Amino acid sequence: MSLYTFEDNDTVKITGQLDRDTLSRNWWVMLSSSERSQLQKAGRCQFDLQQVERADSAGLAWIINAVRDARAHDIDISLHAVPKKVLKLAKISDVDTLLPVK
Repeated sequence: MSLYTFEDNDTVKITGQLDRDTLSRNWWVMLSSSERSQLQKAGRCQFDLQQVERADSAGLAWIINAVRDARAHDIDISLHAVPKKVLKLAKISDVDTLLPVK
C-alpha cells in the first residue's frame, strides 16, 4: 500500500503510519515527475491526513519537510483532518506554527 494517493488535481490523501519505520524519503522526492508537474501547475496542495493511523516525531518532521518542499516549489499547501496526536506533538515540540492547518 502506498503512503499517499492523489484524490484530484491538488488533494493528496496520506494513509497509514508516519513513523521512522515507514518513512525513508521526503515527500517531494517520493513524487513522480508527473505528480510534481501536476502540483506545480495547480499551485496548491491539500494534505488530507484523516487516514493517518499513527505518527511519531519522524512523521511530524516528514510533514514539516513536505510543507517546506511545497513552499520551495511555489505550492500553497494546507493540512486537513490532522490527527489530534500530531497536533499535540507539534505543540509540545513548539513547531505547531509551522503547520498550515485548515
